[in-house]
Amino acid sequence: MSGKVSARALELAERRVPFVHARVVRAQAPASAHPGDEAIVHGDGTIDGFVGGHCAEGSVRTAALGALSGGAPLLLRVLPAGEEEFPETPGAQVVVNPCLSGGALEIFLEPVLPPPLVEVVGDTPIAEAFLALTEVLGYATARSRPDEPTTAVIVAGQGHGDAEALRAALDAGVPHIALVASRRRGSALLDELGLDEAERARVHTPAGLDIGARTAPEIALSILAQVVEAVHARPALRSDRPVEAVDPVCGMTVTVRPDTPHLVTDEGELWFCGTGCRDRRAAEPVG
Repeated sequence: MSGKVSARALELAERRVPFVHARVVRAQAPASAHPGDEAIVHGDGTIDGFVGGHCAEGSVRTAALGALSGGAPLLLRVLPAGEEEFPETPGAQVVVNPCLSGGALEIFLEPVLPPPLVEVVGDTPIAEAFLALTEVLGYATARSRPDEPTTAVIVAGQGHGDAEALRAALDAGVPHIALVASRRRGSALLDELGLDEAERARVHTPAGLDIGARTAPEIALSILAQVVEAVHARPALRSDRPVEAVDPVCGMTVTVRPDTPHLVTDEGELWFCGTGCRDRRAAEPVG
């Protein structure tokens, strides 16, 4: 990456903020971007860097937010309108951009998502074995309540601080909560906490998948397998993706942001890829 983009990417990664790295891999003249140009696309659609002019940038923004939501990389082809045939590009998303002033772009979009963050409560052999296994998978771990969204909480104190940790995890809305305890002790602890049925259903106890585990490392493996299952059962990303609209003039899909050109008409609010399309629509006769 270029120095500025690289520094920004490192900062976001350290803060566990998801983003998309966009890099131009092919450019056909007279496109304004060149191979190697790159940018970071944030979850709100903000773009740091350069991967093309205004209209190409709009297509990159919309495709990047889709890739961020899905969690998978994407090759985006931004092609100008007016050509009779476009070459097939298996595995790529093709966007015909009527605003593009000639040329074509291929841009690789790679979502950069923070690894799952798991809080481990307790210093028991099972807790230590679990921490060792998560390191192999590259998961992030914490010994105390982190100041950011947590994927899972594993309560493995075996009598030391379990009730407090469970209550805190439930109150924080942690998606996956596991309690290391026998079925009898786990049920008794949930009774002690006075949980309702919905809360009880959120606590996995005994923790882990039933693989016949006996030793501490085997139990830790069963717990981690259950965490992996929970991670992949959830959507890759958040539901706060910006709203999209179709430009009624050129047909482009537009990501709606505070600075997106728009008009309020008898048909309602309309959104446009740029001021050119907006002004063309505004100049049309009414009725």
